[in-house]
Parts: sequence; C-alpha cells; structure tokens
Amino acid sequence: MKTAASVSVLLVFASFGHGADTAHWIGTWGASPAPQLANPASMLSEHLLFENQTIREIVHTSAGGKSVRVRLSNAYGREPVTIGAAHIALRKSESAIVAGSDHPLTFAGRSSVFIPADATVLSDPIDMDLPALSDVAISLFLPKAAAGAGLHYSAQQTSYVGAGDLTAAQSVSDPAKITSWVFLTGLEVSAPASGGTIVALGDSITDGARSTVDANRRWPNVLAERLASAKTGFPIGVLDEGIGGNRLLHDPAVNIFFGVNALARFDRDVLAQPGVRYVIVLEGINDIGHPGTSAPPNEIVTAEDIIAAYKQMIERAHEAGIKIFGGTLTPFAGTTFPNYFTPEKEVKRKAVNEWIRTSHAFDGVIDFEKAVRDPQNPDGMLPKYDGGDRLHPGDAGYQAMGEAIDLSLFR
Repeated sequence: MKTAASVSVLLVFASFGHGADTAHWIGTWGASPAPQLANPASMLSEHLLFENQTIREIVHTSAGGKSVRVRLSNAYGREPVTIGAAHIALRKSESAIVAGSDHPLTFAGRSSVFIPADATVLSDPIDMDLPALSDVAISLFLPKAAAGAGLHYSAQQTSYVGAGDLTAAQSVSDPAKITSWVFLTGLEVSAPASGGTIVALGDSITDGARSTVDANRRWPNVLAERLASAKTGFPIGVLDEGIGGNRLLHDPAVNIFFGVNALARFDRDVLAQPGVRYVIVLEGINDIGHPGTSAPPNEIVTAEDIIAAYKQMIERAHEAGIKIFGGTLTPFAGTTFPNYFTPEKEVKRKAVNEWIRTSHAFDGVIDFEKAVRDPQNPDGMLPKYDGGDRLHPGDAGYQAMGEAIDLSLFR
C-alpha cells in the first residue's frame, strides 16, 4: 500500500528523471583531438600558446538546425584551461562574421567556463538558425596563459588569432593564422528523433590531406553534400573523425600529430558523439605502411591483426546499437614516401580488402579502392585522382570517394 509520503517521494524522483533539455542532438561538425605538444612554440610553424587572445575557429556544417550547442575539449591537456568568453556566428568571409548572426555562448548559465585537464564541456543550447553546409565562426577568448589542447593539427582550414577579447568583434584585425582546431571538437544541432549522426573514422585520407585548404573537399564533406541534396526527410549529420597518420593498433613512435590508436579513441571519437547511428571505418593503411618508415619494425602487423581490430570495432559498435560500415583500403603503389610501399605490404592490403568485401562482418561495405584505383594499374591510384604523392587523393579523388557511398545504407 502506497502512503502519501511514498507517493511524494516517487514524484520527486520522477521530476529528477526528466531534465530541462530533452532535445535530440546530432553532430553537424566534429574533429578528433590528438595529444598536446610538449613545446608548441618550437615544434610547429604556427603559434599554439595563448594568453589574452581570441581564437576565431572556422568550421563547416553538414546538417542544419534551429538550436545549437558547442563541444569544447581539453583532451590531452596537462593543465586546466579557462575560456573567458565564447561566441558563435555565421562566417561571412575569412575572419568576418555575418552581421546580426552573433550569439554569446554560456556554460551552465555562465559566460566563462573552467575545463579540467582532459575534460569535455558542452555549451548551453541557444536558438540559432544554422543552415546546412554553412561556414560557422566559433570564437574563444583565453584570458590566461594556456597551451593548445583538444588539438586537431591538420585541419585543412584557416582559423584566426587576435589580441584581447574579440569574441563579439565583426572581424579579427591583422590576425595570426593557424590551420589547427584548438579546444573545439564539436558543433551540434537539435533534430527530430528520426535524425542521426554518421561518424567517419579514419586517417589522413578521411581527414582530407592534400585537399584544397578552406574548400571543404574531404570525402565526408562530399557525403554531407549528397545527403543534403537527397532530401531524405530526416536530418543526418556527418562528423569527420579522421586524424592524419593514425593507426588501428599503435600510437605514434615520434609524431604525436598522428593521434592515439583508433581502438583507444573509439570511445571519445565515436561512442561519445551525439546521436550516432552509423560509423564508417577507413583505417589500416598506416598500420601496413608505417613500420620501417615512421614506425619501428617491431610494430609490423599482419592482415589478421588488422582484421582482429575491425572485429573489435564491430562488436563495440553493435553493443551501442550502431551500424558500422567497412571502407576498403585505397591503392598506394608507387607512393613517394620511402619504404611505405613494398610488394609484401601490398599483399596485406589486398588480403584486408578481400576480407572486408567477403566476410559480411560489417553491416555494409564501401568500396573506396574501386572508386579511385587505376583500371590499367589496379595496385595504384588513377592519376587524375592522385593528390601528388600516390597515397592521398586530391579533390577529384575525394569527390569520387564521396560519390561511391550508397546513400541507402543510411535509411
């Protein structure tokens, strides 16, 4: 028998079970962080030490929405960081914003936010008409000395740094320019329950290496454009979680730009993203190519090792109710990177691709190799798709990869 007191207790617990924010969030833009440099000033051509400065970071949306929030990260940071102010606006050109589009961001109602080392924070939702496939300026003021963290080093996108609090400024005067995203790892939009997020998990070929800077010609951008044009009736965002040089099974021996191994970052970069329903995996070519070049010979892997890593990802995605698609590894014969390609390594690539195509372990297959290979030389990339090093595609190659994806996978 329930007493009046027990009923009141139940009502109290029920009220705590429903937060004020019941929106369904999906990702419209994202970037994977890599470890922080020990000395950013000496190891990079661009400045990643900040004090009393504003970083105006430019990102390109996939899905649109009417309510937005920003995800900031101090991933791999060694010290806490304070964001003194943050704003979001539509970008007009370079560092200039569209007049009337600027909105201040708050965090738990506050205009500033303290981010502990290796932590992530979300801004409060704001009402903002954010179009699909638009450029957005997110401005962060760093009042105290801070080394860049939550870093994505090879952004293929210019962002702007200026002195003082310029978060509400129409443009940044005489800015320093960087091509890294700093403390910024996600932009999210509110969507109907039918909406979802696709995560593209990969290496430099997903990250868009050798694509035109500031042009958004990575293959995940092409996929986002196709989805927007398809008018599916439900919003679907695409997050590019590629990191140049990344491997499935090993952390970088020297170049920390390459990020931690994909199995280690699967939680942060896939499972922790909002509204994820699908993940596309295009990883493994660096596991084959790096040993003997930028990685020691004792990190040589077999095709079976790579396949075992895929199986782990498949199990973890399915455990979370996410469909996972395998992308075949693109050709790399004749690459200009010394010792990256050998005939023995090519045997491994072919074995991995054969397993992806025939095992039926993935929920679907995207044949990126077929999209860009040279029919006259199947071990190599078609010259018109080559970005210049016979490993990475250029804009035309990424276009072909994005067009090779069957949109019916995302029904």
